[in-house]
Amino acid sequence: MPEYLPSLGQFILERYARSGDVLTRMERLRAYSVASDGGDFDAWKAGALAPTSPDRAETLEDLRLERSNGQTRRRVRILSSELSDYERYSIEFGYLQNVAAGEDVRILRAGEHPVPQLLDFDYWLINDRDLARMHYDAHGVFLGAEPAPRLVREARREIAECWEVAEPVASWWHRHPELHRQLTG
Repeated sequence: MPEYLPSLGQFILERYARSGDVLTRMERLRAYSVASDGGDFDAWKAGALAPTSPDRAETLEDLRLERSNGQTRRRVRILSSELSDYERYSIEFGYLQNVAAGEDVRILRAGEHPVPQLLDFDYWLINDRDLARMHYDAHGVFLGAEPAPRLVREARREIAECWEVAEPVASWWHRHPELHRQLTG
């Protein structure tokens, strides 16, 4: 059993607070079941046009503040060949707004992009020095994160290889209107 961090947020904030700091997220699950969605996934499925959760607004403000402070937040999202509703929701209600607020989000889709050999877990890589390995159950419920210093080199390799072939989310989404929700009414 891994020894989880008492607070993932605190772990990140202690290492990612200054101008020039870089925070990179690697995501690969088809779906997440996390409280931070704040009901937005259900609203998306019901046809809402935009996210409404207070947590979402706070995330976007954090991204704007980070950008103005000279910090860089990046994300690589590995997508399945047949996108799940959650993957589509995360693009439409998450990543596109994140990009507008300052995050650089790149997409790698199985069958469309050459996906390199990957580690088998999600993580946050902070300044290419500190790694928080994420743990989820079979339903995408977040269990906790553990520091994983022995895996930093592998994560840096993975991010570099993925970043080289990944596509910015906005241009990728624009090229795939067949994946957009078809709202009626």
